[in-house]
Amino acid sequence: MGWTRKILRVDLTHGTCTAEPLNMEWAQQYLGQRGLATKYFVSEVDPKVDPLSPANKLIMTTGPLTGTPASTGGRYSVVTKGALTGAIACSNSGGFFGAELKFAGWDMIIFEGKSPQPVYLSIENDKAELKDASHLWGKTVWQTEEIIKKTHQDPQIRVASIGRAGENGVLYACVVNDLHRAAGRSGVGTVMGSKNLKAVAVRGTRGVSGIKDPQTFMAAVAAGKKVLAENAVTGQGLPKYGTQVLMNVINEIGALPTRNHRDVQFEQANRISAEAMYEKRPTDGKSHLVTNAACFGCTIACGRISRIDETHFSVVNKPEYWGASGGLEYEAAWALGAANGVGDLEALQFANMICNEDGMDPISFGATVGAAMELYELGILKKEDIGMEAPFGSAQALVALAQATAQGEGFGKLLGLGSARLCEKYGRPELSMGVKKQEFPAYDSRGIQGMGLAYATSNRGACHLRGYTVASEVLGIPVKTDPLVTEGKAALVKAFQDATAVFDSSGLCIFTSFAWTLADIQPQIAAACEGDWSLEKLNEVGERIWNMERQFNLAAGFTAKDDDLPPRLKTEPAKTGPAKGLVNGLDKMKPEYYQLRGWDAEGRPSGETLQRLGL
Repeated sequence: MGWTRKILRVDLTHGTCTAEPLNMEWAQQYLGQRGLATKYFVSEVDPKVDPLSPANKLIMTTGPLTGTPASTGGRYSVVTKGALTGAIACSNSGGFFGAELKFAGWDMIIFEGKSPQPVYLSIENDKAELKDASHLWGKTVWQTEEIIKKTHQDPQIRVASIGRAGENGVLYACVVNDLHRAAGRSGVGTVMGSKNLKAVAVRGTRGVSGIKDPQTFMAAVAAGKKVLAENAVTGQGLPKYGTQVLMNVINEIGALPTRNHRDVQFEQANRISAEAMYEKRPTDGKSHLVTNAACFGCTIACGRISRIDETHFSVVNKPEYWGASGGLEYEAAWALGAANGVGDLEALQFANMICNEDGMDPISFGATVGAAMELYELGILKKEDIGMEAPFGSAQALVALAQATAQGEGFGKLLGLGSARLCEKYGRPELSMGVKKQEFPAYDSRGIQGMGLAYATSNRGACHLRGYTVASEVLGIPVKTDPLVTEGKAALVKAFQDATAVFDSSGLCIFTSFAWTLADIQPQIAAACEGDWSLEKLNEVGERIWNMERQFNLAAGFTAKDDDLPPRLKTEPAKTGPAKGLVNGLDKMKPEYYQLRGWDAEGRPSGETLQRLGL
């Protein structure tokens, strides 16, 4: 479809919805979704703005390939200044919401100001209006979606909403669409809640149009799908096991962060792995995993649908959780499991359902519980502080704390602030495992050296999806590199970061990059979008986006000092596995990375770099 060439500007303060033409000059420089929306955002918002003030804006955005027949063309992103980090935030989600927004004829929605009372935005093709959401405030994501569909008498409406976590100021609240897909990280749902915006409900019946060269495009799409189908990861591993295929793999190579990164291997990893999700339970003879599932237009289908054991302590008196629902992804299973030393698959699934139901990032939540458990084991947090015993390995504590955090009750209020603020409050800031106040995902950078540099330099705080060097260092995609060395990692991280920015801006899923390089995506973009979209130009677009995000963060007050890892990863060697005796060599990699980026020693892009990229 290329672009619909139309954006919707919603002034929440005054209750108005106005259509505007898309800035096509910017579209040629930034492509779409992450890149284009961030360009709008940084052009309109003061970098020093308080993320929870009405002056912050929130943008829901699609890419030029969203809604097209291209494989995985169902993505959309939420761009804002992150509530958790205070840095640029761009959270990406799948499901069906993004495609529906495109079918309604919109490239993006820019929300500004703050509504005096709770509202939701209703879009039906051209028609957009704010509606009262007082009756939805205090409701979960699941309840909100059901009520909106009944109100509009349309089961096909697609809904993106916040749960109670976003209303209660949990700093890592998500925006959840299609019940269990989420724009998950950095607190984009918290910003949405601060604006009294409960949900966006979209119905689009226009379909796609405006592909530059339909015949060439469909040929490029077919070629791309063939590559995905024939690749071992995207054609076999992800459809069968989902991202959870990684649990045993990462544990074996000694890079599974365990008990708040004290350890790099989890002795119960096999009990919470993809393989365990297939096993028949002794209680009811059924397997945890019901089926796989796909987002709009996806030929990979890595999603998990699971059913919890009805006799498990977490749900034994809660039949509302007995049905099939969104299952564990690798990151969530790690954060709720190994990060806390919890090896109870059903407890992890229950906590995951709470995160989906109330719109909470399971990575930040789980990792924050890990920090709290360490503080408890050190005697700094007491039973009376938490309201229960909370040693590493306690499934009971995990389950109780998930509910308390989602509902903003008791110690859950503190957990909702994230691990950086929690550890600071108790005088042990070094126990927060993250970067720029955002918690690490599921890879220990002592065992995968490149990930340490990727985490430290990520514009949105610790993140695996900004430069997934695991692909190269562990899986050998596109080339195999040694995970235990620092040599060559600066160039590897930069290449992954720039390419990922293009994938994220296209409207396609980053998981395609297990099989595709930019050379596979380029013919699809070139046939769909007007203008020159050579491989050379796409590489430059990726680099331009990265540097634009960097500039925003520098203006917001971040410095080279924030491109760092917690002391534990740089001073406490891995105790077991292939990385035994190693720490992360960030300080060796960072200067070379800055140099390759064309930045000075303080991590600031040089005038020459900015001029070359047109920034």
